[in-house]
Amino acid sequence: MASAAAPAAPSLSPPLEQLRHLAGDLRLLLPGVRVGEALETAKEFSRETFWRRLNEAAETVSREATTLTEVFARLPRPPPSAQEAQRLCEQVHAAIKAIIAVYYSLPKDQGITLRKLVRSATLDIVDGMAQLVEVLCTTPAQSPENNDLISCNNVWVACEQVPQIPRDNKAAALLMLTKSVDLVKDAHEEMEQAVEECDPYHGLLNDDENNSDNHGDEQDDVLGCPNNQDSYWSEEDQELIIPCLALVRASKACLKKIRISVAENGKKDQVAQLDDIVDISDEISPSVDDLALSIYPPMCHPTVRMSAAKLVSVLKKALEITRASHVTPQPEDSWIPLLINAVDHCMDRIKELTQNELEL
Repeated sequence: MASAAAPAAPSLSPPLEQLRHLAGDLRLLLPGVRVGEALETAKEFSRETFWRRLNEAAETVSREATTLTEVFARLPRPPPSAQEAQRLCEQVHAAIKAIIAVYYSLPKDQGITLRKLVRSATLDIVDGMAQLVEVLCTTPAQSPENNDLISCNNVWVACEQVPQIPRDNKAAALLMLTKSVDLVKDAHEEMEQAVEECDPYHGLLNDDENNSDNHGDEQDDVLGCPNNQDSYWSEEDQELIIPCLALVRASKACLKKIRISVAENGKKDQVAQLDDIVDISDEISPSVDDLALSIYPPMCHPTVRMSAAKLVSVLKKALEITRASHVTPQPEDSWIPLLINAVDHCMDRIKELTQNELEL
């Protein structure tokens, strides 16, 4: 009796279909990285080993991205076989899983701020690889559009950024505080420029054709500004802007002083206190943005007051957390009471200028 024929090997999907499956699989990994917790292990954490593994994993991802691109986009080389495509896709998937595993190996006790930076870098790499795979499987290989999309893809940039990540939580905290300072500085400069030019929308709302026929008094109603209260500030608005700008300047000063205190007195092993300082400081820039947006016309004075009060609350909390932490060795002799007084003075003036509208 003849022996039964061996079962046929499962057929492989075409190369481009394999790429599409790979892109989908990579996208499915992203939510887990965003919310994933550190793996519990009995092994003692080695910072040196962790960073060596993370750098090596990033180099592997970059190398696999280059290989995949050379095979699928560098024609006139013949397209890969189904077997070669399977091997390449498996290697890319393994490289991405490996760098995610390295991220998961960073314990929480090394600092939440540091973990957030490593998580962000890992997400950029996974997302960048997914984007690259999507381009390779959806755009004609030799088209200029394909080359442009590949050349500007951020997977290689993301991998190159890994060695630049701060190596401890204090360095991570200083980086985040510096970013907050820069954001508030930019917001303050934009507010000052708008006030100096008496043009909150930087001319975007001016209609040259309509204005060309209107000269004289209509162009110079409020402090040299056109008479359009939906686009420009009234005298009462401009008076209220003054303490708002002062409050934003105080916000910038708070962040700068907090950053200096962390740089001079921060201890690498006090990760929880550094995390607390960064967490509350991260709220300052969005609160400044809310205040900045509220002063644009048409200005609603109660809204400005509410935005200012929110910012003052965040600033005071940031200053109190900083004063109670190890980065302020002598809180009674510190700069903190002076800044609290400055913030209170700004808020008192804002309340005074908005009280009438609240009583209406």
